[in-house]
Amino acid sequence: MNINPSIKVGKFETGIFSELASRKQKAMKEGRDVIDLSVGSPDLPPPDFVRDTLVTYAKDPAAYGYTLKGIPEFHDAVCSFYRQRYGVELEPEREVLQLMGSQDGLAHLATAMIDPGDYVLVPDPGYPIYEASVKLAGGVMYPMPLTEENHFLPQLSEIPVDILAKTKMMILSYPGNPVTALADASFFTEVVSFAKRNEILVVHDFAYSELIFDDHPQISFLSIPGAKEIGIEFNSLSKTFNMAGCRIGYAVGNPDALDILGTLKSHIDYGVFYPIQKAAEMALTSNLSLLSDQVKVYESRRDALISGLEKGGWHVPKTAATMFIWARIPAGWKSRDFAYELIEKAGVTVVPGDAFGKQGEGYVRMALVQPEDRLIEAAERIGAFLVSK
Repeated sequence: MNINPSIKVGKFETGIFSELASRKQKAMKEGRDVIDLSVGSPDLPPPDFVRDTLVTYAKDPAAYGYTLKGIPEFHDAVCSFYRQRYGVELEPEREVLQLMGSQDGLAHLATAMIDPGDYVLVPDPGYPIYEASVKLAGGVMYPMPLTEENHFLPQLSEIPVDILAKTKMMILSYPGNPVTALADASFFTEVVSFAKRNEILVVHDFAYSELIFDDHPQISFLSIPGAKEIGIEFNSLSKTFNMAGCRIGYAVGNPDALDILGTLKSHIDYGVFYPIQKAAEMALTSNLSLLSDQVKVYESRRDALISGLEKGGWHVPKTAATMFIWARIPAGWKSRDFAYELIEKAGVTVVPGDAFGKQGEGYVRMALVQPEDRLIEAAERIGAFLVSK
């Protein structure tokens, strides 16, 4: 019997993270120590009170049934968080949708919104789920180049009129992944006007909303007048509260768009485990000064890694946000060759930039998910590798 994938799944190659993991495992089997700066999974623990809440509710035998959707207390907590952090008012019953992590929602959104042949504007480079979700829905992806000379912001005026006529949705992400750039209110205001003119749903991935450095402002897309009319925003507790494995996040904003996504989700899953919802509620309504302490940890890690790379002869600009560094690689290399050689020769795993799109060629992404001493060691290894070439 021949077992074959669907045409949609057949279009996918093995993901870059699986490839990097295989190369890392091979190096480790050969007895080498590998410092992994690839996957953006926080190495810091959730706050104690989050874990305590999870344990308390997990002991309740009545907590193990289906939740089906977000509990009211969670929705209220999201509203409180958005009001306090971003100055955005939300209606808990209509403008908040709980998800099993923001990636889960992003993965299903195109299926809920896009018909075969519909166009979706996506950032290039961009987080891989954007492209994957459009392919699975049968839509057509139109890449918006993000370049250094344009501060990694898409040039909306350069998108052809005939493409806009077929476009139903646009995906943005600031702070960005992998490019780590920020957008200001003037850009978001331009986006709102652009989306209204062209009747395009704006989808803003805000997963790194609380990892912004050097006192740059935190700007939710929904804080812009008119944004709720044409947009939704995805956020998560994965990076903000180090709850990545808990798989809980949310989308907020336009109630009609959330209702459509919620309808699809009602046929796919039966809700997030009740103790996790209560732990998330506790996190969102806690004393949020802890977030400032966490930012300082990542700022210090960023500075340690960049300083170490500078000593090794590789100048990398300071990233403004996220848990990543987006770095142009030394001349003469292709991104994949550089990344694979680093594993083989230096024992350091980074992600080649072309894994995030055509415009990512010539860059790598490095995650700040190791203690400072390991980041310093990684920089020293990379420096020695560059000298040897």
